[in-house]
Amino acid sequence: MPSSQAQPLVSVIVIVYNDAARLPRAVASALGQSLRGLEVLIVDDCSTDDSFAVARRLEQENPGRVRALRLPANSGGCGAPRNHGVAEARGEYVMFLDSDDELAEHAARNLYEAGSRTGADLVSGLSVRRFLGNRYGKTDAWYPWIYSRTRTLESIAELPDLLVWDTLSTNKAYRRTFLAEHALTFPVGILYEDLLFSSQAYLAAERITLIPNRVYWWDVAPPTKGERSLSNRRHEIRNFTDRLEIHRRIDAMLADRGMVELKYRKDVKFLKHDLVLHLRDLPFLPEDFRKEFAEHARGYLAGLAPEAYEEVGSPQRICAYLLGQDDWDNLLPAVDTLINRDKLAAPLTEQDGRVYFCADHLDDPEGRKVLDVTAHGYHAAPLRKLFLRNRLTHYAAGPQGVELAGRIVNPLGRIPADAKLAARLEFSPRRKGLKSFTFPVADVRHDGDGIAWRATADLARRLRPLGILDAVWDVRCVLTANGERTTTRLTVGDLDLASAAAPAVRPRLTRLTGDRLAPHATARGHLAFEIAAEGAAARRGTDLVERALRGEASALANTAADRARRTARGALQLKRTLNNGDTKLKVYHRLLQRLPVVKGQVVFESQQGRQFSDSPRAVYEELVRRGAPMKPVWSYAKSTEGFPSGAALVRRWSWKYLRALAQAEFWVDNQGYPYRLRKRPETTYIQTWHGSALKKMGFDLASLKRQTPVQQAEYLSGLNRFDHFVVRSEHDVRTLAPAYRIGEERLLRVGYPRNDVLLREDAGKDRQLAGELGIDLTKPVVLYAPTFRADARGRVRAFELPFDVEEFAERFGDRLTLLVRCHYLNRVVLPPSVRGRVIDVSEVQDVTPLYLLSDALITDYSSLMFDYALLDRPMLFFAHDWEEYAEDVRGTYFDLLREAPGPVLRDAGELYAALDELEATGKEYADRRREFAAAYGEYDRGDAAARIADLMFGPAPAAARPGHDEQDQQEREAGR
Repeated sequence: MPSSQAQPLVSVIVIVYNDAARLPRAVASALGQSLRGLEVLIVDDCSTDDSFAVARRLEQENPGRVRALRLPANSGGCGAPRNHGVAEARGEYVMFLDSDDELAEHAARNLYEAGSRTGADLVSGLSVRRFLGNRYGKTDAWYPWIYSRTRTLESIAELPDLLVWDTLSTNKAYRRTFLAEHALTFPVGILYEDLLFSSQAYLAAERITLIPNRVYWWDVAPPTKGERSLSNRRHEIRNFTDRLEIHRRIDAMLADRGMVELKYRKDVKFLKHDLVLHLRDLPFLPEDFRKEFAEHARGYLAGLAPEAYEEVGSPQRICAYLLGQDDWDNLLPAVDTLINRDKLAAPLTEQDGRVYFCADHLDDPEGRKVLDVTAHGYHAAPLRKLFLRNRLTHYAAGPQGVELAGRIVNPLGRIPADAKLAARLEFSPRRKGLKSFTFPVADVRHDGDGIAWRATADLARRLRPLGILDAVWDVRCVLTANGERTTTRLTVGDLDLASAAAPAVRPRLTRLTGDRLAPHATARGHLAFEIAAEGAAARRGTDLVERALRGEASALANTAADRARRTARGALQLKRTLNNGDTKLKVYHRLLQRLPVVKGQVVFESQQGRQFSDSPRAVYEELVRRGAPMKPVWSYAKSTEGFPSGAALVRRWSWKYLRALAQAEFWVDNQGYPYRLRKRPETTYIQTWHGSALKKMGFDLASLKRQTPVQQAEYLSGLNRFDHFVVRSEHDVRTLAPAYRIGEERLLRVGYPRNDVLLREDAGKDRQLAGELGIDLTKPVVLYAPTFRADARGRVRAFELPFDVEEFAERFGDRLTLLVRCHYLNRVVLPPSVRGRVIDVSEVQDVTPLYLLSDALITDYSSLMFDYALLDRPMLFFAHDWEEYAEDVRGTYFDLLREAPGPVLRDAGELYAALDELEATGKEYADRRREFAAAYGEYDRGDAAARIADLMFGPAPAAARPGHDEQDQQEREAGR
């Protein structure tokens, strides 16, 4: 460059190696920057393709703006070409760009102006990954919370996350004199040079500015077969040893500066991220690699801060511990859990009332601590909710089909030895909406602490893919034990599928799309098949289709395969459009609501389809009892378990759901049907609501007041659909009615139907339910039912018991049984040590039978208090966080501390003392309980369901008002 030319403001260093095709695009993104005064230096790392020739051409086409440089020999990494570029750069600031990425249009301007304004040595902006070839245009911002706003740091210690997580060098601009003064260069001959360079720069910089602007497009191309990026060759031990060496150098720098907190944060990140990247590949790598890997890892892990292990998840802790113990029998299943969140990969063991990942190492205090998985709740979860490891033990392709065998984990002997077992294999296309195929499992049996199975699937004859659109097929094994189902994936483990035979297949479009199903392990280690071409015709056909898809030859658009592809793709697009939410809304309002109303059709919904419970259930059962001319429909959100067999069941937001609502004569629910669904005038909406209010609701909430007028109007339009709003007291009239803008004419003062049974003289304890739950009715039963907690933004917090449950069981277990029922938005995990003394009853959908089973209630701020008061039984209010709950989060309509019909207890000690004197406490608050029930349940008279049924279908004839024996029988038939 001529010496007379003005100094550039920014030098963009573009490095390239064997990437001639993409280099012009990267350089164009640099030349197209909105900042004037920018030079581009292309540094070729001695490519063997035309990359340097392309660079020279770009230099000639852009004289004075582009310079083409070349290293004399390939360096094998990014460090040497970047260093060479910095040495040749003349700009005030230096930026780096890889040949397969792009700069955002205003990247240089935004970074340069921020640096000039603040005098920063280093300016960093947001990098965004673009997943090329993704049909949805997927992008992913790189740690966006770091770049949420503009800020300038005087030291990296002000924001440890920057050093720990953003290790890129390409989303930054560096003052060139700053790099020279501190002799900052990329290491050469070692991988992960960005990590070390960025750390050195962060630590040396006296001022760092962060901007929220997008500056770098990090393009992620779909890998071609056999292609591996430099940083992802984790099958090479150097990849791991280089990473450790880089981390050791950074650790030394942090130690020299006494930056203990930064070192701690980096250790946490190493356990959460760096180590995990390599652990997840271990099951697929040879034993000699694993041994060498473990030797290197143990040396580095020994130097990590012990406190760092406390901040990572249980799977990471377990894997790191077992790696240190060289316990591969337990480590490989643990890695499976690490790769597949929530997968239960080991049979577990129970000791001293706690559940452990394995039975080994429990004599080591640290091992006992790390391997304790009680909090995961595996021991209490029903089989249907467990994601069990199913290790593939045999694969072969024979004349009868593909022979598969596996072994499913049976945790804690959950599946008894005498269980009736059945299983089937499901082959499902990766692309949703296409047909799946099932094959029976002929042999399934107990095998020690697991379930062994064997099957033969004739894929060549029975599996008929379309081809092209359903190229990848996943395999699942559905196990049924005593009627309860659980679905598993087939973990490949160390089975060698690379040389395994691929069965024949006959695609429905044409065999030109492939003729074999090649087995492989997915990124998460599960068995899958991909349509492949083995025969000459299939190879020619797939080549034609691939070229057509790439748009390389327009003449290929008329091939049979391509026409079939476009036809099938159009059908899939139509199906996606039909299932789109906006499409459903349009069809619902423009078409479905024009269908005639079905006389007697009632759509019931409780807790937005989560349960068959509450007042909608009570109304349904009353209508069944009296034989009303009803056509019942129940909405469910996920599972139909527990819902009545005597009603049509429709999944929430499905087409059947929308049609049922559109044609219903009545809607009955306790929370709210989707707000965007309008109700036709011919439909009567009875809103039974789900409880009187202590907490502020509706338009009394500050969060709703802050919404825009448009948002508030949409919310109000949903509330205006209610034709009748059930209330149980004048307290509801004073609180809920104005909070939801319900006028007097829509109020239904009949009480809550769910409470009718509480007022029946013969209401007793459900001994069948007690038996199912393992409740000892010879001892008093106490129900603990807290409400959920949310933060200031309305997000539900995870639930934790506010007292030591094991201490509780030890103190009271021989005197009473505690039932714990979480709010449906929460979950609780009880350790096995309290089994039989403290029982989780959160899975019981309807809380009313639990009221009847209990002799006393412990609650906090839940609306359950208003219902339970009708039973006139002792109530304790455990308000351990009252100030935060009442003042900081929601606000309340009255002061619970003054009006509670029972003692208000502020800590576990007070709670235990009250339970010690439960009988005396009950007598002390008897008058206040009755006053409370009268004030908040004045319209609960035991006939609410009947009065609503009368409103819907008219009074029942006398003959349809059965006695209790007949009533109980009909309740059971209705699904109760």
